[in-house]
Amino acid sequence: MDKLSAHLTEVLSNSPYKLVISAPVDKTQKYRKIAINLKKDYYQAEKYTQKQVFHENFSKEEIKEFCMGLLSGQYRELNAWDGEYNYNIKISKKGKVFLGKKRSENQPELLTEHNRKKEYILSEGHIIEPLIDMGIFTKTGKVASSMHDKYKQINRFVEIIDDAIRGKDIEELKVVDFGCGKSYLTFIMYYYFTEIKGIKVNMVGLDLKKEVIERCNSISRKYGYENLHFEVGDINGYKFSGTVDMVIALHACDTATDYALFNAVKWGAEMIFSAPCCQHELNAQIKSDEFSILTRYGIIKERVSALLTDSIRGNLLVHCGYKTQILEFIDYGHTPKNIMIRAVKSNMTEKYKKEALDEVLRIKEEFDLSPTLLELLRKGDMINE
Repeated sequence: MDKLSAHLTEVLSNSPYKLVISAPVDKTQKYRKIAINLKKDYYQAEKYTQKQVFHENFSKEEIKEFCMGLLSGQYRELNAWDGEYNYNIKISKKGKVFLGKKRSENQPELLTEHNRKKEYILSEGHIIEPLIDMGIFTKTGKVASSMHDKYKQINRFVEIIDDAIRGKDIEELKVVDFGCGKSYLTFIMYYYFTEIKGIKVNMVGLDLKKEVIERCNSISRKYGYENLHFEVGDINGYKFSGTVDMVIALHACDTATDYALFNAVKWGAEMIFSAPCCQHELNAQIKSDEFSILTRYGIIKERVSALLTDSIRGNLLVHCGYKTQILEFIDYGHTPKNIMIRAVKSNMTEKYKKEALDEVLRIKEEFDLSPTLLELLRKGDMINE
């Protein structure tokens, strides 16, 4: 292995921008090839199975050890390109190591910040059954010509979740998806957690329509998603045995969102993702003598009420100990732009939490509001007034 180590040192000393490890020693190897690309100051390995690709990052100091491990009994060939030369390391069946080097005019394209194609988490070329059934992917794993916008929208949703779990050492997740409907994104999430992130996940989808739930359970069995099942039930009063790590509520209508958020806080969920819709409650309540300009025109009143609703929800989650962000989120269907509330449990000062609540109480007083989530949290003794 000293010769292999020396050859790898020589290749890596030229800062190759792309390496490919291939030729597995037998069919038991999980990955058919590993492509390694130089980013700004680190290397990213793309490990390809027949249907999927897994990503892992390495510092420039770590990449040699990673390559050594793969070429020491698992794979027999490495190719590398530095922009001028192509390097080729081959290992014979008897373990002899050879290094070739030649000037090459046919170098792989160097991905720069200007020509880099956006890397989507749900990447093309893989058989992702939910995306195929939705018509987003063809049977060969390519984006259908008329579905690029929806493909981007679905990836945006996955990115929002990926940002929240990045850097966390998560081996297992219990997830409740309120108001799952036909569950297109529920299936996508299950695929993302299990196949891309390698997380053991137990997911429950909840909806009021029995026929929809039966269909979703049937599809889950078809995909072989053993730990994803669906139940008929109402968000208000839903009971879940055990702990819940993540709560998702996409387009739960009006105050159904409040009940979903309340349950999440009550269960102590680590992460909450909610894309509210139909914020009618405050629109029927809002009034103000001092700021009547905001309530005089119907369309303005409606939009102000919707924004106030979600601002109040965000602040109440902060008061309950969640780092909360209000993000732009585009649904995969033909709907207007909307927002997503992303809340992650975090340590914050009591002063900061109190300030968040005080803002809600001042808005409540000014516009004569009675937000459902505030009342639910009060009744549940989760508000520290």
